[in-house]
Amino acid sequence: MKCRRYIFPLIVAVVVAIFTLIDNQTGFKALSITGSSLLEMLSVIPPIFVLLGLLDVWVPREKIIKHLGEESGLKGVVLSFVLGAAAAGPLYGAFPIAAVFMKKGVKFSNVLIFIGAWSTTKIPMFMFEMGALGIEFALLRLAINVPGILVMALLLEKMTGKEQREAIYTQAAKLSE
Repeated sequence: MKCRRYIFPLIVAVVVAIFTLIDNQTGFKALSITGSSLLEMLSVIPPIFVLLGLLDVWVPREKIIKHLGEESGLKGVVLSFVLGAAAAGPLYGAFPIAAVFMKKGVKFSNVLIFIGAWSTTKIPMFMFEMGALGIEFALLRLAINVPGILVMALLLEKMTGKEQREAIYTQAAKLSE
């Protein structure tokens, strides 16, 4: 039933309404934070979907498979890191892109590397860390994160059975249509 997917947001709305009745200030602060988060999402998601549409139409599946598919090897790993690190925007922007990557035949571990790189190795974040926290900290964090992302991606790919990966790819293809 399609209504089930809306149960959690409805429960949260009821809880916020109850908090607003009990303590106006807390309830209105929660509504304000929710509103600003919604506006942020609305400013990020549409451009991502436009870029996804262009990626889906302009970049042939064969080219993506060649560079990021099962046989891409080290080149696919490096490219996944570069694409994730060069990305801008919050992490929730990475998931629609990952779904299109899966639809296009990107290797599962490369999708995981892309998401990991997006979340922890962004170039703007690295530049900020160098200025605010020092180059030693920034390089140490990067030196820890890169192997960590690789190990997690490879372990998850090995732990996820072929049937499970196929189910994930099928679901991603449905979502990106």
